[in-house]
Amino acid sequence: MNHAPYRTFSILTLLVICALFASACESGASGHDRDEHAAEVMTWREGRLERLKAPTGYLTLAGLYWLSQPSTSFGSAADNDIVFPARAAAQIGTLRLTADGVVMEPNTGVDLQFNGQPAQTMLLADDTTESPAMITHGSLVWIVIKRDGRYAVRLRDLENPVLDSFPPLDYFPIDPAWRVEGTLMRYDEPRVSNVDTVIEGLGWNPESPGTVTFEKDGQRFELEAYASGERLFFVFGDKSNGKETYPAGRFLYADVPGEDGKTVLDFNKSYSPPCAFNDFSTCPVASPRNRIATVVAAGELYNRDAYVGSVH
Repeated sequence: MNHAPYRTFSILTLLVICALFASACESGASGHDRDEHAAEVMTWREGRLERLKAPTGYLTLAGLYWLSQPSTSFGSAADNDIVFPARAAAQIGTLRLTADGVVMEPNTGVDLQFNGQPAQTMLLADDTTESPAMITHGSLVWIVIKRDGRYAVRLRDLENPVLDSFPPLDYFPIDPAWRVEGTLMRYDEPRVSNVDTVIEGLGWNPESPGTVTFEKDGQRFELEAYASGERLFFVFGDKSNGKETYPAGRFLYADVPGEDGKTVLDFNKSYSPPCAFNDFSTCPVASPRNRIATVVAAGELYNRDAYVGSVH
């Protein structure tokens, strides 16, 4: 018996079935990838909210006071140069600007703690040093920050009411298409970039190893990367800014690539800078070269109406 027609039919049938169901098979595989990716992004979102509410998170910020005179009094009384929240002592002490930095001189009888011990007159190591000095006073905590040669006191309230009233964060739907492969194009030598901040006249000067290029929907984009330990840091803008997302741009991290220069930019993990939630941050804004000429419909949304009442 000649079985060739049956063999031909079987092969043709198999080819037709494969053609008809190839997309379904591919969809099933990518569906698995999508599930894994969605779970990863959801875990990141949970961590994002936890980081915001942590003692060192941005929702505990309660004040930012720039020091512009040789001697500055501070406390909760209205006649201080810097007026702290009402829960602070009326007259805490004085902050002096010196050639070495900021010296704090506490008033007698005020309960200030440094490393678990009563704080005395001391030079407050700022946040650009290896061990910034953290002073506690009840639920209030402060450090000195240094920006462009200027000093300020950054105050936190570990019992800030906003920790309880802060609304849920909103996001674009998770879109695996916005998880893209990028290539780091290294400069011959790392460069110091000049980046503006939300505070007029105050700049930020991070080191940049180069730019990362990527493609999306047939378009090629490029972002300057900033060095951040074992990661790359990006401050980018796109056409969603001022509409769905924070006007000054968003932040994103990616792993430092290996020798092949490849890394992954997952814009589903892009997020609003701290100045979206309070007036006590010195956030960098997206530079003109880091503005993407398309809508990045992924990552964190910005709900000003929800945040203004509970945070600002």
